[in-house]
Amino acid sequence: MADRFSGSVLHSHSGDEEPVPSLGEIGLNNFAPYLMNRLMSRWNTNILDGLKDFDMSTAKMRALAVLSVSSSLTINELSVFAVTEQSTMSRTLDALEEQGYIRRQPRADDMRVRDVSITPKGRSAFEKVWPTMYHMLLQMFDGIEEDEYRNFLGTLQKVLRNVRKHEI
Repeated sequence: MADRFSGSVLHSHSGDEEPVPSLGEIGLNNFAPYLMNRLMSRWNTNILDGLKDFDMSTAKMRALAVLSVSSSLTINELSVFAVTEQSTMSRTLDALEEQGYIRRQPRADDMRVRDVSITPKGRSAFEKVWPTMYHMLLQMFDGIEEDEYRNFLGTLQKVLRNVRKHEI
């Protein structure tokens, strides 16, 4: 999978003047979605291994992580932020509520909407998991300077704005 493509990957190929390059010409190592999938697959596998000691699933960790920095969210909002399907999030929240990690309360102005918030017990559980997550972040970005990391985040945020379907 050598880097063979010398053309511009992001050049707009509108019209018949210039043909769209093939994936074979670009190469997998120059195709950002492929690299992002590889990175996230490895991250998710590593996180899952790291969570075994805490008897916590990835979905639970994601929900608690998001709730640890939010006052309260609806199930829909939490699903978006935790990058989890709503049906999976509902089952996850059932388990977290049973463990005493979260609280679901009807919204005062609309009883159909339930706000989800983290409990002190849930915050404590997440605080035990956080060092593992942070260590894995440091491992992932080993050899990357702080300014490179900040630039990378800026690029990811631009890409997210281009592809997102939610305002959050």
